[in-house]
Amino acid sequence: MNQTIAFIGAGNMARSLIGGLIADDYPAQAILATDPLDSQRHALQQQFAIQTHSDNHQAVSQADIVVLAVKPQIMHAVASDLAPLIQQRQPLVISIAAGIRAATLDQWLGGQTAIVRSMPNTPALLQAGATGLYANAQVSTEQHQAAESIMRSVGLTIWVDNEALLDSVTALSGGGPAYFFLVIEALENAGVAMGLERDQARLLALQTAFGAAKMALESDDSPATLRAQVTSPGGTTERAIAQLQEAGLEAVFIEALKAARRRCEELSDLLSQH
Repeated sequence: MNQTIAFIGAGNMARSLIGGLIADDYPAQAILATDPLDSQRHALQQQFAIQTHSDNHQAVSQADIVVLAVKPQIMHAVASDLAPLIQQRQPLVISIAAGIRAATLDQWLGGQTAIVRSMPNTPALLQAGATGLYANAQVSTEQHQAAESIMRSVGLTIWVDNEALLDSVTALSGGGPAYFFLVIEALENAGVAMGLERDQARLLALQTAFGAAKMALESDDSPATLRAQVTSPGGTTERAIAQLQEAGLEAVFIEALKAARRRCEELSDLLSQH
């Protein structure tokens, strides 16, 4: 029997998860969603034929799994409001809000709550996401599997045993799409600087990025091995790679991701001060 899932908040990520679940043949009648906006609720009903509510309590009162998909800045108010009902029903709670630590959320929800923190990234909107997951001690094996199934509906998932590693996940894959967009942008601009039309340079950069990612995903070889395979000794690619390495590209990425992780830690500290 399928468990009833209630999404609190119906923004882009919630809609992508609902879409992924429906695409995986999860029954629409077992999915509920809440949102204060009539337009958001109507759109969900039209697109997915699920139940929608304006009242969070009404949705949670029917749920085995509650997905908290609200902005981090309002999570304290939403969680505190739902705490008595969460304590009564004891559902699995999945948070997709960045920066809210499990212990903080557990405190807001009244304590001893089964919580899974997740860090999806924006390609989840296309069912091509990468999500990091962390479960607190209250999460059962069955709940662990349920959380993974939900998040896997929009892409791949990995679990971390140490919650602090979610900050590393956020730095790598959470912000990762922007880093790749920056590289694509740089390749496009370089192509233009060398005489190509902008639309030509953009198309070449995009297709090359797509092809490289597809090769890496479908190959058993490491990215380092794949790079070596397309880098002929004394050739043009070798010259370009040498220039990038001389400029310290890898060190730049390491420092950039460490900076992102530090910012994650700072934001978590700020969001915990309630």
